[in-house]
Amino acid sequence: MAITRDFRKTIFSRAEHDAKFRRSMLTEAVNELLSGDLDAGKAMLRDYINATITFQGLANKLHKSSKSIHRMLGPRGNPKAENILEIIKILQVYERIKLQVKANELAA
Repeated sequence: MAITRDFRKTIFSRAEHDAKFRRSMLTEAVNELLSGDLDAGKAMLRDYINATITFQGLANKLHKSSKSIHRMLGPRGNPKAENILEIIKILQVYERIKLQVKANELAA
């Protein structure tokens, strides 16, 4: 199901004014990547980037072209772990947070 323009506007507006929401967006994107759902994680990262730092802002920090980052995080993109981790590192600095992995036991 495609996200409507109004929904996207709502998300971006909330991200602009709500730091907790932004941080949750980033955390959930990383959780999706760690759970193995690369497509969902990349989509969530794209939404976070668009709503915050922008692709051009991220490109400047990564010293890469914004087109390259768009391709990496696009539906058919297959980014190297090195690139994903560098993106996450920059986004953590941008958001002034440090994400940590927490182990939870799975239910039997």
